[in-house]
Amino acid sequence: MALDINRKLLTSLTVMGSLVEARDPYTGGHLWRVSRFSRLIADKIGLDREEVFLAGLGGFLHDLGKVGVPDAILNKAGPLTDAEYDVIKTHPGIGATVLSDHPLAPLAIDAVVTHHERPDGKGYPASLTEERIPLVGRIVAIADAFDAMTSSRPYRRGMPVAKAVEILASERGRQFDSALTDAFLAIAGSGGVLHVVGHGFDGARMADCPMCGPIIPTHDLSDGQVIGCRGCGGIHRLHRKGDGWQVEAVAPTASADMLAPRPDFAPIADLVAAAPTGGGVARRWFGKLFG
Repeated sequence: MALDINRKLLTSLTVMGSLVEARDPYTGGHLWRVSRFSRLIADKIGLDREEVFLAGLGGFLHDLGKVGVPDAILNKAGPLTDAEYDVIKTHPGIGATVLSDHPLAPLAIDAVVTHHERPDGKGYPASLTEERIPLVGRIVAIADAFDAMTSSRPYRRGMPVAKAVEILASERGRQFDSALTDAFLAIAGSGGVLHVVGHGFDGARMADCPMCGPIIPTHDLSDGQVIGCRGCGGIHRLHRKGDGWQVEAVAPTASADMLAPRPDFAPIADLVAAAPTGGGVARRWFGKLFG
């Protein structure tokens, strides 16, 4: 019975994060990818199973505070003004507030609050330096930045993995933790990120909307299915093409029901299934809650 309660609470926590992604069609799959990259880094540096899970959980929830950022800023197709960037910088604090009353908040709070801190002290919200930044915050910072660079937006295509890796390496010790950057570069150098880049879930490549780019998660879609694109508002039909998809524009305007934002439950179920049920880091929190 306690295990069922654990899973339900964990599911409620992750659904909170997925609702933020549901607001923005151009970040489809971002939380899953950041979670996976974070788990890869944690595993590479030898963290135990509980800590690898917590890194993945932190990656999935890191942008929780963006629920409080206005759509006009969150979805702006272009550079932000200084004032708009100041609003964006409030999202770690908003995330902490949103988490504050959830029983499992301690599992994710460090990632939510510190994933924009930098070892050189030029990050936000607290200008922390080096190891004053919690390990999970330093891990998620790399995962988040790498996915942002390799993912497409309406006004630009995602950059190649090699270019993103080059940028990470150039910021080693400044924007990103040196040892963790080295770990991620080793993973990327062996091709260990290619099954995540451009995907919305395991084995499921994002599909390219003809108007918006690769923003359509496909893991629960089938060949010939008609969908509404929340980016351009059009109706499209999916056609399987090799290990990816070809998208055919069908009509310019989809119904409100087709465009309604919905949480993606497959990554949530995958993450919850990976949760440890005893011992180590997990026992400190689950044990306190459920005895």
